[in-house]
Amino acid sequence: MLYTYNEIKNKYKSTYQIRKALKNKEFFKIEKGIYSDIPNVHYLAVIMKKYPYGVFTSYSAYYYHNLTDVIPNTMYLATNRNGTTITSDKIKQIRMKDELYNLGKTEIDYEGIKINIYDKERMLIDLARNKNQIGYDLYKEIISNYRKLANSLDTQKIEEYLQYFANGDKIFEIIQDEVF
Repeated sequence: MLYTYNEIKNKYKSTYQIRKALKNKEFFKIEKGIYSDIPNVHYLAVIMKKYPYGVFTSYSAYYYHNLTDVIPNTMYLATNRNGTTITSDKIKQIRMKDELYNLGKTEIDYEGIKINIYDKERMLIDLARNKNQIGYDLYKEIISNYRKLANSLDTQKIEEYLQYFANGDKIFEIIQDEVF
């Protein structure tokens, strides 16, 4: 199990007791402010503990939804526009308006870790919106995987989501042409 520094401090009460417990391997320091009762922890569990408000999006979400086999070098996390700034070289923060931040937000189990992520329908809309910013080969790979999933996608959900985006009609046309 993972703990923040404050959770450890509540349990051990003093810095001296924390250092003593660390030395006795009662728990382990994973990185600054994150501790665990086991020495090796999945990187996604650490990210979710550090940034519980973060939602995986963009290349990260496509990878965790198994829509691409390209492992992103950087984790893409969406946060509320007014949320805390993430200062990490490994994470690219994408700030969003409230209504877009919560749109399609869900939780999945990835390798035994519960992560916040946007659902496949929301990510399809983002793919169509950002078609020109994603490399051609990657775009084609993701679209072909969406075609395989076409029957399991919730088209009503897609239509509901499109109301929140400018050019929703144009995005819907792209989705219709490319996927369905």
